[in-house]
Amino acid sequence: MVSFLIAYASWSGNTQEVADMIAATLVAENVDVTTYRIGGGIMPNPRHFDALIIGSFTWDKGATPDEVKDFAADVGYKPDNVYVFGTGDTQFGGDELFCLAADKLARFYASTYEPLKIEQSPRGVQQSTVIEWSKGVIKNWKNLHE
Repeated sequence: MVSFLIAYASWSGNTQEVADMIAATLVAENVDVTTYRIGGGIMPNPRHFDALIIGSFTWDKGATPDEVKDFAADVGYKPDNVYVFGTGDTQFGGDELFCLAADKLARFYASTYEPLKIEQSPRGVQQSTVIEWSKGVIKNWKNLHE
């Protein structure tokens, strides 16, 4: 069975909500999923998974939170098969800074799949965006590994 690690940082709960929706979608697609809140408990080893999905909120003028940077450093290498999602808020910095942490992480990991960007909470119309992105992730992974 294919296994994915979803590692995320969340302060307000929005990024955690997205992570939970992604996990539920992947489980429905017969993917084994482990979720890890960055900074909480023992970090799973990404080498034990087929892919890593990393999620972050964007902080302070487009910055990636320190705990996400620390996670990347603690991993110690750049895994293959990394997918990125982020939450943000256009009222702080407009479109230019919206989910900039997700863009930075996608570049850092050389992710070949477009990062998911969610305005604040994934509720309402954004739920379908999260679900479709998640289904696209597993389809992309399967296409790369068949």
